[in-house]
Amino acid sequence: MFIWASSFIALKAAMVDLGEYTVIFIRMLAASLCFVFFIKGFLKYDFTKRDIQLILLLGFFEPCLYFLFEAKALIYTSASQAGMITSLMPLITAMAAGYFLKEIISRQLLFGSVIAMIGVIWLSVQATTSDTAPNPMLGNFLEFCAMICATGYTLVARYLSEKFSALFLTAVQAFIGLVFFFPFFIFELNTKEMTFSLEAISWAVYLGVVVTLAGYGLYNFALTKLEASKVAMFVNLIPIFTLILAFLILGEKLTSTELIASATILVGVIISQISVKRFKRRKI
Repeated sequence: MFIWASSFIALKAAMVDLGEYTVIFIRMLAASLCFVFFIKGFLKYDFTKRDIQLILLLGFFEPCLYFLFEAKALIYTSASQAGMITSLMPLITAMAAGYFLKEIISRQLLFGSVIAMIGVIWLSVQATTSDTAPNPMLGNFLEFCAMICATGYTLVARYLSEKFSALFLTAVQAFIGLVFFFPFFIFELNTKEMTFSLEAISWAVYLGVVVTLAGYGLYNFALTKLEASKVAMFVNLIPIFTLILAFLILGEKLTSTELIASATILVGVIISQISVKRFKRRKI
């Protein structure tokens, strides 16, 4: 989760000199080059038509749609606020699991979700515009859309993890993303003024090697050991790490109102995740 939190800072920093989709393409390229050495091992799998469909769906959710939304989101909002929006992912995942997997949705989850959504709306409405967040309401909405895509990815990855390794699923993401974002890269190369500085390229390579390879690799590995809803709970750590890193590296600061709104989001998430039965037993 610490590695994932750093991705907001790295992407924001890289986009100072490069186009958002150019950064994503370099990220996917760096990650794909790392996985070239493992292709031979991936050929051992026996792919069914159903497997291929789900793998394509996995890539469609993330990196394709997810990064389309997140890259645009970080143009309009700060890394700190985007990080706070990610705390909604466990709630969205639980709701999606209830609808698609027929898991029980408790009143506690609904209550926590309402509080968290109030916090998100409050954070977006009260957020002040700045050089790093020219349109926080739009940016936060786009990040929310990215979280919906991340939820779809988590559910599909959980299913595929029963047959495929975490390394394979992470590699598939990188290869699909490389092909998908290549046209966007060519378009920006011919329409945008960009500076391929060492700092920007370094941040993009960091995203590919460290965040994609290590971050997603560890996340996919966790999905092979734990339920999707339990893994999603750890996403709650991302906002905390993002706030710290954004302050230390980008110099971003939240106002007192934004901090209260952020706290409201976290309270809603915590309420939805606390086990009431377990609490009652301890109390007795």
